Amino acid sequence: MATATKTRALLLGNEAIALGALHAGIRVATGYPGTPSTETLEYLAKIAPPSVAVEWAINEKVALDEGVGAALVGARTLVTMKHVGLNVAMDAWMTSPLVGVNAGLVLLVADDPGMHSSQNEQDSRYLGRFAGVPIFEPTDSQECYSFVRAAFLASERWDSPVMVRTTTRISHSRSPVHTEEPDAPERRSFRRNPGKYVMLPANARSGRLRFLERLPQMAEWAENHPFNQEELRSTAVGVIAGGAAYQYVRDVMPEASVLKLGIAHPMPEAKIRAFAGKVDRLLVVEESEPYLEDQIRNLGIPVQGKAWFPRAGELSPQLVRQGLVRAGVLAPDGLEPSPEEWPETVARPPVLCAGCPHATPFLVLREIGAYVNGDIGCYTLGAAPPLLAMDTCLSMGSSVGLAVGMAKAGVRDQPIVAAIGDSTFLHGGIPGLIDAVWNDLDITVLILDNGTTAMTGGQPHPGTGHNLRAGDLPRLDIAQLCRTIGVRSVVVVDPYDVGATHRALLAATRYRGVSVAITNRPCVQAPVKLFGRSYAVNAERCDGCQLCMNLGCPALGWNLTHPDRRIARIDRDQCTGCTVCAQICPQSAIVPTAAD
Repeated sequence: MATATKTRALLLGNEAIALGALHAGIRVATGYPGTPSTETLEYLAKIAPPSVAVEWAINEKVALDEGVGAALVGARTLVTMKHVGLNVAMDAWMTSPLVGVNAGLVLLVADDPGMHSSQNEQDSRYLGRFAGVPIFEPTDSQECYSFVRAAFLASERWDSPVMVRTTTRISHSRSPVHTEEPDAPERRSFRRNPGKYVMLPANARSGRLRFLERLPQMAEWAENHPFNQEELRSTAVGVIAGGAAYQYVRDVMPEASVLKLGIAHPMPEAKIRAFAGKVDRLLVVEESEPYLEDQIRNLGIPVQGKAWFPRAGELSPQLVRQGLVRAGVLAPDGLEPSPEEWPETVARPPVLCAGCPHATPFLVLREIGAYVNGDIGCYTLGAAPPLLAMDTCLSMGSSVGLAVGMAKAGVRDQPIVAAIGDSTFLHGGIPGLIDAVWNDLDITVLILDNGTTAMTGGQPHPGTGHNLRAGDLPRLDIAQLCRTIGVRSVVVVDPYDVGATHRALLAATRYRGVSVAITNRPCVQAPVKLFGRSYAVNAERCDGCQLCMNLGCPALGWNLTHPDRRIARIDRDQCTGCTVCAQICPQSAIVPTAAD
């Protein structure tokens, strides 16, 4: 990639972070896919030379462990994950500031306000402050690029990991980025220092003291950092904001004075006090939790925030305007439509894709009446109508543990099943399966193997036979892994074979002990499409029994134009030719179309 001169590009926030990290001289990048962070590593794999190691890790803790290891031997390293991924990495995260980094280590954590693709709404600023590390919070793609470069310098200055925290709108919005000359950091080498790097209690105590000594120095550094900018305009109202909220405030109230905090920790207390003294009224506009508001109030400064702006969900210019109107800062403009004037929209809930191989096992599990503990992946949609075949879903890899807990509690009235995807099983499901075997429990683990990490866009994992950059790698055999753990009943079945899937799951749920059933069929959204001939409904045979509709396939619908009765119809453009609906039709009314 030519980087000898300054350039200008229109980039996603995630892409700008990737480019900034590359220009900061990273040698290693790792992470685990999770919306809204995923594109960062994927873009970096495209633009980075082969000398930069860019690969997915099996989970977020492993990714952060790898990042610390790479940094300790002198390689600037970027680690990426979403907010709930940081929970997985917390053990390493909380200890890493005591160990130190040698070369710069930057952690990108992308939060998901509004839970567009997450099981909770979490503010990672608290976890950065909890660990005592600097937190950079960019407001657009230009700052994503500049802040990540500065974050590597800060990491080396403070011998600590540094968090770059983004949110969905920053990660997935495009804006112009002016690049600078790439850095050529000095290559550092690993110097053995067990007293610093080996976290025995005695060493950890010394690390804790070093950590506490640098906190006041970091606070002084933050006071004068150029990323904390005071924009003084009208003194009637002052607003403190960062991230996407800053952009919304500038859109809605351009005349307001704003203190933009590009560094969310440590907070520049003196700068905040000085700004508060220049304005008649002080507000904080921030997404999610009152992170800034509570700390400012603890300084004894009168401030308002969540009294006017929602704590749940994403902010938007409209919501910020509404909050400022309620706060009496802005007058109503009369442009907001009343609820009675809002246009009616048709709800479009998410559903499994047409031909999704997960539909058949869920249909069978509902028929069996099993208690189904689900997991994180697109198959979580098995909980939605019409499948209604999932009873619980907690967090990544938790399905097996939930099933183990049910069995230990003595549940016997229905079979207990854990439904988990292949990538999620490798990410966090294996320990739960080991525990189930160790305790000789009566549970069935259904591994929905579609050969990819589907929900985040089809990223590879050790069971795919390739990684982010290379193919023809050793492919982990999930069935053999389960047998090695000690599972005696392991069966692999094609979910497009309805009869075989039914027999396999029925036998697995009746087995005494731990059983594993693996449905094996590539994701229908995989780059190589394995579609068959499309199907159609024979109107003379269809009696409208609705059994095919229980699959929830988007290609299936009702033919409302039939003159005599309601019959099914198949959208030929969506049909993948999986044959499942044809197999379950009692009237044999679903037949293959004529060859094109």
